[in-house]
Amino acid sequence: MAKVVDISKDAGSLADKAYAVIKKRIFEFDLMPGDRLSESELAEQARVSRTPLRQALQRLQHEGFVEAMPKVGWLIPPLSFDKFDELYDFRVLIECFAVRGLCKSAADRPELQALAEVWQVPVKARLQDPVRVGELDEEFHRRIVDSTANREMQRTYREITERMRIIRRLDFIKPDRVTATYDEHAKIISAIQKRRADEAQRLLRAHIEQSKLEVRKITLDMLYQARNRSRAAREE
Repeated sequence: MAKVVDISKDAGSLADKAYAVIKKRIFEFDLMPGDRLSESELAEQARVSRTPLRQALQRLQHEGFVEAMPKVGWLIPPLSFDKFDELYDFRVLIECFAVRGLCKSAADRPELQALAEVWQVPVKARLQDPVRVGELDEEFHRRIVDSTANREMQRTYREITERMRIIRRLDFIKPDRVTATYDEHAKIISAIQKRRADEAQRLLRAHIEQSKLEVRKITLDMLYQARNRSRAAREE
């Protein structure tokens, strides 16, 4: 009997590979906002054929990282800080709703203790790796929202998180932002543990607002540097 080969599985893994390669280049501003994308070049760089490449591009399109332009092809959409501001505002609404719920039953929430074990630690025990701190920060906010047990809210929040990750991850490039994040998370957790809903929401809003301001400054600086590198490369 002839061996059955699962072609769809192979195509899926190649699409995942292409997705990861392209997304990494977008996040590192190797592919700049406004750039047009060449399918042949992307396929060569990711070492995949056109079919999994297009599957990857369609996934990135769904997440808002690329756009399909009729008769033009694919491009990286310009960064819109107005859009990111709207997503930050939506984040605040969802997380403050979740915090209110947590403050009503903080004593019955084992996940809150798990967060305290990560963020309420001595200075010497704090992590400094920006990638890992970024992952933990995302988990901190996700766990707060997951506490609502509202699956539609959780799904929407995950979509918001994915769309914001391109700039939100930059918040931990500077060591002082890592320090501030530990301090601010610890205070938010303490307020929730004491069931001080108003204080917890105020701290949460201030924390997210400061993060928004910092990532905007860092993003603009990185874009400026990336454009200068691109200009210098063309002039060589």
